[in-house]
Amino acid sequence: MGEQGRPAHLIEVYSGWERYQNLLVEAIAPLTPDQLDLRVSPDLRSIGEIAIHIIGARARWFNEGMGEGGPELEAMRMWDRDGRRPNNAAELEEGFEVTWRAMRDCLTRWTTDDLDQEFFARGRTRSRQWIIWHVIEHDLHHGGEISLTLGAHGLRAPDM
Repeated sequence: MGEQGRPAHLIEVYSGWERYQNLLVEAIAPLTPDQLDLRVSPDLRSIGEIAIHIIGARARWFNEGMGEGGPELEAMRMWDRDGRRPNNAAELEEGFEVTWRAMRDCLTRWTTDDLDQEFFARGRTRSRQWIIWHVIEHDLHHGGEISLTLGAHGLRAPDM
């Protein structure tokens, strides 16, 4: 519960997520195209591919899964599925910023009372709580891959 027994807004509940978002953007923004192509193994995704995957998944779950965001978010839903390849870090930074703005808008609007709302997504009924947590853990998992890849190549990784 928030102040005076009111339901808390989710931006308060998930306040650390914005810091994590900013750390990802800070890590990606200065990278060159060659650095975005770095991977820890030939059979694993590159830094750029991982970033595209994070952006695509965010857009899919919030836009397709819960009907949030507008055409800008909808356009990013298939970034990691249609062979799209950004040319530079600025395009990835924009993808992170667009998806975060849409997600932040939702988290600012929604309260803890909205967590139980259900959506039919990916062939199953899922609660808003499940979707939000899934996107957070997805960001953390793949953000860790970016951090590992940067560190393996002697580049600055997000400082958690």
